[in-house]
Amino acid sequence: MAIQITGDAEADQVLDSDPFALLVGMMLDQQYPMEHAFRGPAKVLERFGTLEPGRIAAADPDEFAALCSTTPAIHRFPGSMAARLQELARIVEDEHGGDASRIWTEASSGKDLLKRVMALPGFGKQKAQIFVALLAKQRDVRPEGWEAVVGDYALDGHRSVADVVDADSLQKVRDFKKMKKAAAKG
Repeated sequence: MAIQITGDAEADQVLDSDPFALLVGMMLDQQYPMEHAFRGPAKVLERFGTLEPGRIAAADPDEFAALCSTTPAIHRFPGSMAARLQELARIVEDEHGGDASRIWTEASSGKDLLKRVMALPGFGKQKAQIFVALLAKQRDVRPEGWEAVVGDYALDGHRSVADVVDADSLQKVRDFKKMKKAAAKG
């Protein structure tokens, strides 16, 4: 199944073809509309010329932050997200040989995968659960026990970006999140 999160065929192709791009998109999915967050890797690729983690990690931090801040920026907080992206790239380069997919292909179980993702900058428990569910539902990465560690995100429905496969499902996820927020307030 091809990734279709952003509503932009070129940006989705970047996510579909590059595991690091998918990881970066998920990292950027915070206090920012999800389709815009997941367009971030395509913006970096276009402006920087590569998504190679080693090159991103080695980039001059000020120049990289400026590139990420260029309109349209990669995030509503482009400076801090540029620094986080460079730290993520450093970890992928140093601990996974520059291959983000090793985070999930070398996981021994769902629990191990969740732990590996939670160790990354910008990934708390909930975001890590959603990313593991995204890998399972859209990349067929299903280590033993993945359903247990992601909880309700493993269920069918429209709870998170893991369930976004087109514009209609994106709207259903938005509606679900709005309903959950209203229920929490009231």
